[in-house]
Amino acid sequence: MLLTGCKRASAGTTIPTASPQAVDSARQQLALLPPPAKSRYMAIPSLADWENPYLTVQQNMATLHLTQADANPSQLGAGGVLRPVAARRQDLTVSISDLPAALNAVPESSWPYGRVVAIEEAHDTPASARPAVRRNVEAAIKTLGDMGVVVYEWPEAGLR
Repeated sequence: MLLTGCKRASAGTTIPTASPQAVDSARQQLALLPPPAKSRYMAIPSLADWENPYLTVQQNMATLHLTQADANPSQLGAGGVLRPVAARRQDLTVSISDLPAALNAVPESSWPYGRVVAIEEAHDTPASARPAVRRNVEAAIKTLGDMGVVVYEWPEAGLR
């Protein structure tokens, strides 16, 4: 009698992974960034205020949200009508396997909290897609960890 405890994933549910060479290359580049400042990023109340890169993971892809640094170092008018933060935001759709290359291309000025990435599951995910989304989140967390990036898994309901 043969008993098994786990069910094998079906053929259509392969978890995308990055190549070891891409991860090593990204690790070397990202090592130039300072370590994360937990006191800074733990105080952020919502992802709308998050300035480091963050990921929204979906069933077949991830969206990398970036905020470019303000080119004007003056605090005069920062975030106002002439210098809105939303104008510096970009959303890039990437595969989990392309995550090392995508993060490697993010400029150093877009990492104000240090080497930390927030990650969240996509909102309004159908119940049938939730297991695939969770597998992609776990794959992204593993890839980011292998690259030496601290992962802050954003609470689904936001901070309490």
